[in-house]
Amino acid sequence: MGEEGMVNDVKNTASEKKNPKLTLLPLIALIFYEVSGGPFGVEDSVKAGGGPLLSLLGFLIFPLFWSIPEALITAELATSFPQNGGYVIWISSAFGPFWGFQEGFWKWFSGVMDNALYPVLFLDYLKHSMPIFNHLIARIPALLGITVSLTYLNYRGLHIVGFSTFLLASFSLFPFLVMGILSIPRIRPRQWFVADFKNVEWRGYFNTMFWNLNYWDKASTLAGEVEDPSRTFPKALLGAVVLVVSSYIIPLLAGTGALNSNPSEWSDGYFAEAGMLIGGLWLKWWIQAAAAMSNMGLFEAEMSSDAFQVLGMSEMGMLPSIFASRSKYGTPTISILCSATGVIFLSWMTFQEIVEFLNFLYSLGMLLEFAAFIKLRIKKPDLHRPYKIPLQTVGATVLCLPPSLLLLFVMYLASLKTFIVSGSVIILGLLLYPAIVHAKEKKWCHFNTRERLGLSNDLEDLSGPTELDQVVADDASLSLLGNSKRVQDSKTLSQEISTVD
Repeated sequence: MGEEGMVNDVKNTASEKKNPKLTLLPLIALIFYEVSGGPFGVEDSVKAGGGPLLSLLGFLIFPLFWSIPEALITAELATSFPQNGGYVIWISSAFGPFWGFQEGFWKWFSGVMDNALYPVLFLDYLKHSMPIFNHLIARIPALLGITVSLTYLNYRGLHIVGFSTFLLASFSLFPFLVMGILSIPRIRPRQWFVADFKNVEWRGYFNTMFWNLNYWDKASTLAGEVEDPSRTFPKALLGAVVLVVSSYIIPLLAGTGALNSNPSEWSDGYFAEAGMLIGGLWLKWWIQAAAAMSNMGLFEAEMSSDAFQVLGMSEMGMLPSIFASRSKYGTPTISILCSATGVIFLSWMTFQEIVEFLNFLYSLGMLLEFAAFIKLRIKKPDLHRPYKIPLQTVGATVLCLPPSLLLLFVMYLASLKTFIVSGSVIILGLLLYPAIVHAKEKKWCHFNTRERLGLSNDLEDLSGPTELDQVVADDASLSLLGNSKRVQDSKTLSQEISTVD
């Protein structure tokens, strides 16, 4: 067993050299696209809020009690458990594998639903200049072509995805910086304080705010692909928070301050019209092109995190080992194909339906993550935390209260159809887990055991552990703590026991 472990370590080292890890700037770009992708889609907040005031206040205040707490919790847990799988590992460590599997299934399903939006939105922006995409005869092949092309880019390597999203983010945000500069002479600050509270659509307002400011935890699913995650993750999350909030506030200040538009005119795509009114037709085309490119970046980031989440679950033994297989580029081939298939089958749904469905499932998963964060603070006070929020357990609990109340409120606003669809997904997850356990016991397919990071659960063999097995389990448990020295000592001990035997 010791020799086999050394061989695996050598293979992993060679793979890391061949497939570069994510560094700071590409990781910031990935997180930016997981959460935002730019101000495209925030226009509805002006319309639903009855004017600019609630929209501007929302993107200033919501990050304080939603985005920042979620980013801080993600930074602490992602650096404590720097492996692929992210929140699945956190939940499993706090509450056991059953809830870890449910979390993974909810988040994967909501992620695939979210990703189904972007090829559709890509064509929606292009159809203004190319009306042919209004017709199914051109739209369906285009949707398939876009999905296949972007899936192939994911297959070619995560570092390529990170670099491409960095370039896309630069291209997508620059026209709004230009619009902000051009709008300065025309800005009338009093227009920012307009609000018609009688016409506020609270359900649409909160759903728009929530959708544009969530998914900070998504990048944790590929923590194992990040270079020096203990240092890189906190910096990347901080940089992404600043970038996301700025990408919303600057265009809104420019558009609402320089134009005396009726709030009812602010809907998806209105920033392109605002660009034309402020800078001319050239700026409108630039913003439309940036919107199309942004949707590509959103697709790439979402698919990467979804695929590496499935890979992490497979490495833990929660899914058959085939889902952990990697291509020569280091990417999870089968996991990527599963996510792409889900995107194609879900692309028939409407934008509003998808947003509400994924918000509900995402909220459910986040409530479980907050509970796991508090439970791990109590259950594992000595857990190695390279980055730790400077709050004691009581303070950490208080930090989780405002975002938890927001999550419950978003779920309360859901329609009956959303409750039915989300309830069906939850029931499916509850049935899948015992089915997978049964498949493991009957040996119908192969599951990883030694690469499972020591999360003891009923997916493991039910035979009693030997002394050597216990050492290996302790070894894997220590790896969760991120202490490489103690892990190495444990490996040495296991090799010594193997030699004695």
